[in-house]
Amino acid sequence: MNHKGLGLVLVLIMAVTVAFAGCTSSEQTPAEEQVIIEETTVYTVGIDGEYPPYAFIDSEGNAQGFDVESARWIAEQQGFEVKFQPMAWDSIIPSLMNNKIDMVYAGMTITDERKEKVDFSIPYWVVNQSVAVHEDSGYTLEDFKSGSLVVGAQSGTTGQIWVEENLIDTGLMPKENLKASYSNFPLVAEDLKIQRIDAAIYDKPPMLDAIAGKPIVIVGEINTGEEYGVAIRKDDPELLAMMNEGITALMADPYWEELKTKYEMTE
Repeated sequence: MNHKGLGLVLVLIMAVTVAFAGCTSSEQTPAEEQVIIEETTVYTVGIDGEYPPYAFIDSEGNAQGFDVESARWIAEQQGFEVKFQPMAWDSIIPSLMNNKIDMVYAGMTITDERKEKVDFSIPYWVVNQSVAVHEDSGYTLEDFKSGSLVVGAQSGTTGQIWVEENLIDTGLMPKENLKASYSNFPLVAEDLKIQRIDAAIYDKPPMLDAIAGKPIVIVGEINTGEEYGVAIRKDDPELLAMMNEGITALMADPYWEELKTKYEMTE
C-alpha cells in the first residue's frame, strides 16, 4: 500500500469513529427516557357466591351485593383494586390462611374461634339467627329449641355452631339430627321445601332471600347479636389498617345509606 492510500484509510477510520461516538452519547431524547409506571395492588376477596344481599354472583357471572359494593368503594378510596373469588364457606378461612385469597368480605361473623386463626376488621353490621320451617308442618320456635327436630344448616356457619353448642352439647338434640353438609343455604332451603328436614337456621337477611316464593316461613329469631367483620391474615397488618380506615370512612359517607336502601338492609 502507498502512503496516499494509507492516508485515505486513516481519514475514513477517523470519520467512522466520530460518527459512532455521536450515536453512543449518554444524552437521551424524551422518547428514549424510561417511563416508570407504578402498578396498583390488587387484592383477592373471598366471598360466598350465594349469600344475598351481602354477596352473590348475578346471571352474568359478576359479583354483586352489599359487601361487594362496600369493598369496591373502600378499594377506590384507599388506592387499590379488588377482585372477587366465590368459594365454599367451610373452606374460605383455610384459603385465606394459605394465601389463596387476601381477605374475606362476605358477612362473616366475628367469633373467638375464628380470631385464633385470622384478624378481623372493626364490626360493620349486626345480625341474628333465624329459624324457618315448612308452612304445613306446624312446628314452632319452641319445637326447634327443644331439640326434637331435624335441622339443616350450611356447613361452617354460625347457625351450625349455635345448634352444636346449645342443642347437641347440652344433650337436647341427637348429633345425627343436625344436617350440616350443605355447601350453601339454597340447598338447605330446597330440602326444607320438600320436608327432607324439619327446620333450618341461618342469618336472617339471606334467609329471607333464600325462602322467597317457597312454602317456608320464619317462626322466630335467636338473639345472637353477631357482628360481621372483614377477615384478614394475621401477617397483613397494613391491609387490616386500610380496611379499618375504609370501613370507618364508608359508614360516615352518604353512600353507606344508599347501599342500605338499595339492598333493603335493616339494622
